[in-house]
Amino acid sequence: MTASPGVKSDLLGAIPSLRAFAMSLCGNMDRADDLVQETLMKAWSNLDSFAEGSNMSAWLFTILRNLFYSEYRKRRREVADPEGQIAARLATGPAQMGHMDLLDFREALLLLPPDQREALILVGASGLSYEEAAQICNCAVGTMKSRVNRARNRLGEILSLRPGDEYGNPADWEPALEFGRGRTRVAE
Repeated sequence: MTASPGVKSDLLGAIPSLRAFAMSLCGNMDRADDLVQETLMKAWSNLDSFAEGSNMSAWLFTILRNLFYSEYRKRRREVADPEGQIAARLATGPAQMGHMDLLDFREALLLLPPDQREALILVGASGLSYEEAAQICNCAVGTMKSRVNRARNRLGEILSLRPGDEYGNPADWEPALEFGRGRTRVAE
């Protein structure tokens, strides 16, 4: 819809009142001007929803008020972090290395003999006990433990892992290793 000259003059005529209202809401002239500008931009882009002949000022004040309270709700959830301390704790390492490690792991897993791969997946990845995995594979529990152990050792060789190497945050992966060994950690 193209705006008629009357609608344009009503828009322009409302600016001083909008600025005063915005200033009373936020108490900062720069922010008030930004709020008025956002209001006019939103009104202009939605001019086709304005019924010509109705109260332009009431429509604009409603838009401004809604913008102010929407922004207020967003800002209320924000946490001040002028020194960047909180943001520094939220930083994560690049994901590329993790992705590449996963690809290497998948390739290494495929190099294992099928019985060892199956045992490792059942016990290490699926979280089954040695007894449950042995029952599924129709073998003795000792055989299942041996297959899992050999699979872990072989994966370590293929991936050139050495005992004591650190991989990411130990708190993330140690519980999984303990669980895979058939031990569970007691919640502290």
